[in-house]
Amino acid sequence: MEDALTFLKDWTRDGLLPWSAQCAAVKHFGMSQAAVERLALENGLFPARYQRNRNMISTAEQLRLFQSRIAVIGCGGLGGYVIEELARLGVGHIIAIDPDVFEEHNLNRQILSTPATLGKAKVSAAADRVAEINPAVTVTPVKDAFCLANGFELMAGVQVAVDALDSISYRLELAEVCSAAAIPMVHGAIGGWYGHVATQLPGDTTVQSIYRHWVAGKGIEQQLGNPSFTPAVVASLEVAEVCKILLGRGELLRNRKLSIDLLEMEVHEISYREPAELVHAA
Repeated sequence: MEDALTFLKDWTRDGLLPWSAQCAAVKHFGMSQAAVERLALENGLFPARYQRNRNMISTAEQLRLFQSRIAVIGCGGLGGYVIEELARLGVGHIIAIDPDVFEEHNLNRQILSTPATLGKAKVSAAADRVAEINPAVTVTPVKDAFCLANGFELMAGVQVAVDALDSISYRLELAEVCSAAAIPMVHGAIGGWYGHVATQLPGDTTVQSIYRHWVAGKGIEQQLGNPSFTPAVVASLEVAEVCKILLGRGELLRNRKLSIDLLEMEVHEISYREPAELVHAA
């Protein structure tokens, strides 16, 4: 390990470790990309692939991102963008959960879908994509539907759960599991020109308050559909919330929902500062 660290230090320039040096270390010392990245960050070497992070994220914070384990529940419109951005950000372990395969109607908006991936499991495509863009990131694909029966097992060791579901009933089950397991949950939903984002920390009931009038069905997405741009916008906001949670920085969308109207280009904030009273009033 000392030899590998010396090798990496010799390649580092201005505190930045080139990707070519990481690849050379993998080959020369028989290490995985993840092991090389961990060794570099633990010793203050900043991988050059993240150099545009460096003015806003310190080396210690980049290491924290790398050591994090995030669950993304749903790998379609929202989830594909979330996984892409988490991997590029440098989050070290992503649990990708989705029971479905790609179908032709996914091609207009789901970044992981291509004509070549039609019929392929979404979680497998997610793992392949991350291996292509950032091999230092580990993806655990779970081709299964999230529910109360398996939720606690799937969330084991997770720092943040990202809601990229298209089912309100499963979304509420995710909120229930996250609450019981004391895991922060970043919630996102989309439909047509519209979307919203909220962050629920353990003890909060924001998601339950948002859907307090829900009776049955998947939600407005089934009526409005989705273009290519709405998932990208909402997913990016979700990833920003994940980053803030992991780094303990900034102001979270806690006890409030950010509602986005891309048709009129308006953003509104709805407060859920007293979620228990709201639920009781409903």
